Amino acid sequence: MIRWATFDCFGTLVDWRHGIATGIELLFPGRGVELLEVYNRIEPEVQAEVPVRRYREVLAESLRRTAAEAGLELLPDDASVLGAGLPYWPVFPDTRAALTGLREAGWRLALLTNCDRDLIGETQRRLAVPIDAIVTAEDVGQYKPGHAHFARFAASFGATPENWVHVAQSHFHDMVPAQALGIPRVWINRRAESQDPSVADAVLPGLDELVEAVEKVHAAAL
Repeated sequence: MIRWATFDCFGTLVDWRHGIATGIELLFPGRGVELLEVYNRIEPEVQAEVPVRRYREVLAESLRRTAAEAGLELLPDDASVLGAGLPYWPVFPDTRAALTGLREAGWRLALLTNCDRDLIGETQRRLAVPIDAIVTAEDVGQYKPGHAHFARFAASFGATPENWVHVAQSHFHDMVPAQALGIPRVWINRRAESQDPSVADAVLPGLDELVEAVEKVHAAAL
């Protein structure tokens, strides 16, 4: 049996919050952490408004609205700072070892990402671990928590609840839709968030014990 471990990328494997806050900090020194929370609220709204909007433009429009809400002037060219910086966002310290461990245990790896093809291509070099398949928002014309990423992956690779475990940090974007679709899932609750943990089959604070958790969740689904 081919076994698939699929991942959300940003927030799970790559430090999305650091990337966004650092980009904002370049434009508005001392305001990055504060404005990150505003941005975090606005971005899903921008994604939902125009599902076919490319992620570079989602980043730019979300930043424009964040600055406007804070009463800050954003020069037109500055709106591109997040898209320009995304290829350099750091992976979490536990990412490469966890991905390598899964590959060594016989799992194939895939990314189901709210991103564009070019941006995720740049990010792959930072992961430094081979990825077997990628489904982007650009591919499916929709952002998670829509179901299109999951449906495309299942149709393309014959993935079913018997050979598939989804791993992600976002309760909203990933755990809720994966539960609705009956996909076994591991929630990487890096920030000790208070959402309902029962939406996941396993909850971890990071990726250090991921191989064991994925194997256990997979066995329970058989």
